[in-house]
Amino acid sequence: MYASILFSTLVLTRLLSGVAGKDLAASLSPGQRAALYPAYTYVPSIDADWKPDPHASEFWYEHIAHNGISPFITNGSEWKVFRNVKDYGAKGDGVTDDTAAIQAAVSDGGRGGNSLGTTGAPAVIYFPSGTYLMSSSVQSYVDTFFIGNPIDRPTLKASADFAHPMLLYMKDPRFGETINFYIGVKNLILDSTAFPANSPFTLMDYSVSQATQLTNVAFRMPPSSQHTGLATPEGGSGTYMGDLEFSGGLIGINMNNQQYSIKDCSFSGVSTAVMISHGFDLVFQGFNFSNCEVGINATLGGVGNVGSVTLIDSVAESVQVVIDTKSQIVGNTTTGDASIVIDNLETKNVESTVVAGGKTILTGGVPKTWVYGNAYLPGGPVSGVHNAGVTYQTSRSPQLVAGGKYFTMAPPTYQEYSIDQVVNIKSVKDFPVYGDGQTDDTHNINAILARNSGCAITFFPAGTYLVSDTIIVPPGSRIIGEALSAISAVGSKFSDANSPKAMIQVGSPGETGIAQISDMLFTVADVLPGCILVQVNMAGTSPGDVGFWNSHFRIGGAAGSAVQTKCQTGIPCKAAFMLLHLTATSSAYIEDMWGWTADHDLDGNNNQLISTGRGALVESQLGTWLIGTAFEHHTLYQYNFVSASNVLVSMQQSETPYWQGIGGPAQAPAPWTPSDSFSDPTFSHCGTDDPNCRMAWYQRIVSGSNMYIYGSGFWTFFNNVGDCKGVNGTCQDNANEIVGSPTGLFWWNVNTRGCLNVLVDNGVVVQTQNNNPGSWGAVVAATLTYSGLLGRVRRWIG
Repeated sequence: MYASILFSTLVLTRLLSGVAGKDLAASLSPGQRAALYPAYTYVPSIDADWKPDPHASEFWYEHIAHNGISPFITNGSEWKVFRNVKDYGAKGDGVTDDTAAIQAAVSDGGRGGNSLGTTGAPAVIYFPSGTYLMSSSVQSYVDTFFIGNPIDRPTLKASADFAHPMLLYMKDPRFGETINFYIGVKNLILDSTAFPANSPFTLMDYSVSQATQLTNVAFRMPPSSQHTGLATPEGGSGTYMGDLEFSGGLIGINMNNQQYSIKDCSFSGVSTAVMISHGFDLVFQGFNFSNCEVGINATLGGVGNVGSVTLIDSVAESVQVVIDTKSQIVGNTTTGDASIVIDNLETKNVESTVVAGGKTILTGGVPKTWVYGNAYLPGGPVSGVHNAGVTYQTSRSPQLVAGGKYFTMAPPTYQEYSIDQVVNIKSVKDFPVYGDGQTDDTHNINAILARNSGCAITFFPAGTYLVSDTIIVPPGSRIIGEALSAISAVGSKFSDANSPKAMIQVGSPGETGIAQISDMLFTVADVLPGCILVQVNMAGTSPGDVGFWNSHFRIGGAAGSAVQTKCQTGIPCKAAFMLLHLTATSSAYIEDMWGWTADHDLDGNNNQLISTGRGALVESQLGTWLIGTAFEHHTLYQYNFVSASNVLVSMQQSETPYWQGIGGPAQAPAPWTPSDSFSDPTFSHCGTDDPNCRMAWYQRIVSGSNMYIYGSGFWTFFNNVGDCKGVNGTCQDNANEIVGSPTGLFWWNVNTRGCLNVLVDNGVVVQTQNNNPGSWGAVVAATLTYSGLLGRVRRWIG
């Protein structure tokens, strides 16, 4: 058979070489045609099927069917989520004043009133490519997402006669800055170059908190001007922003916020790239400073104004001072305030790398890790040592690195795909999916995801998709939501805490491939003590193949969940077993994730007395990247790393449950029973009645290897939602623990509030608030006792 086919092919080749202008296939004999054209059943993968879009300006999201809804308000099925500003009269021609049209798109439907709560009025304000001239400010609200065409980013341009000092107010004035949730700005250019350079002007007020995303935005200001790109004047409790560009102006980012992960930003010709008006736990990763006077200014304010600053994988060229900070020497004592960690900094034509209290303490680049602050070393003193500028010869796991830096990845937009490669999950014939918060969508979601695997991107329009059984996300999946589309568990299959079940299962153990999830929210529709909201089992063949971007968790605290009304008094109700489980066979890149058990009601005035058992359990050994994450108010722990290997954490933030502590209704592990299968803490180190000891761990590290943690912000505010009644006015006895003997553990800039003990090592207190005053209570710049560095490792100043 093989010889016959080969012969026919040779004959055909010779035949075709002498034929022109004919239908070549028609000239074949039936046997030749059968040999050359057997039945074709191959279905290509999504990558193999890709071809450039001949219409480069057409972004699939602009043209797909927009049938998102708001399920839990009156006439929510008619609510308009997607709002193209051109449908409201905007021209985008650079000449017409589009301010009123943009504001109309934001405010349509009575948004801005208080009747729809925080989650009832989702809106995507979409900007097609163009230049939108503005003569006055636009006011935004919670649950609002400004999105531009990423193929050709639209420009919002302040006119020369602009009437206010601010282009965009993204903070909702109806709510405090620490409860401004669910806000996004991406794929835009903000431009103040036409506004007078000598007049103060700010492009964006971004005084917001968790579950917010600011990405792929350029801030363009006149050179040598008095303009600021981004400011957070009212504060907030943020998590993440990244992939930003700043050019010109007086200040790029004026930061006044509790904590932030800020990633992959460039500053060109900005006088001061980052001005820290206030911040406790700030991690700057992948920064590029060029032609700036100062990279980071941390000199403002008094004691406790700046906790820690971490600078990772950055470059400074033609900069006078990279970091200008306060001195940690106060009289004859030292303080942890303004602790500085620099890890991998390249410099060229830089006068001073670090200036502290007006004195240069570091020049040149930092190929390894440089520390200014309190450090704990193998065999070191119980009180730690103060590093007044010390370089450590650190190392990194190659599994976490790309091109000499930690791997990072911008949120995918899928702009390279055409609209026929994206499937609206609510528009699939014969597989109806509703997202109405009432219909069980489980079967058809699973069917569509299986069919789209390797073949199409799955788009979830805004809504709440009820599921009564596990949703399987197979290899080859790309999922993207809209205004944080929600998947919500319901039903008896998630009710047994002794046999918990995943609501979302990403792959199976041993599987590899692509599974990417963006702009989604995971929640429960009822009290479900056996629900693991997301479990990741698979790994990618390359970093970022398996990943989550701008995807969050919420337990209670909002319309659409019975937890909002069922969990108000008595013993805290067991609403969910665990939020996130990264199993040993998984590898995941996670950027901008908030895992929240509600401490208050976003859409009403119901008391919230809720217990989620566990935050994030990480057992992965194949590579885990946690960039800008926050897990809050879970009963046993917020983060639990168990035999995990090859882990990068770049800014993490947590709070313990407000109802825990002295006078509270339950003491951990109650109301839960610890599970050996999930490596739960037992709190056996505490007395039977010891409420401030029996509070959730912020972070547990149980054995493991090659872990690199930069910037931890762990805040305890209450005992039983009231004043703190612990030792010396603290709220909690113990913040973090190490169990066993991890290897290659590098933990930088740990910040705590209200915690008597910062770290317990195998039952022994090794770090206390008293020995490390600073930040919001305590700050430890370097925890290196399990790093593998010798206690007397060679280190040097500057």
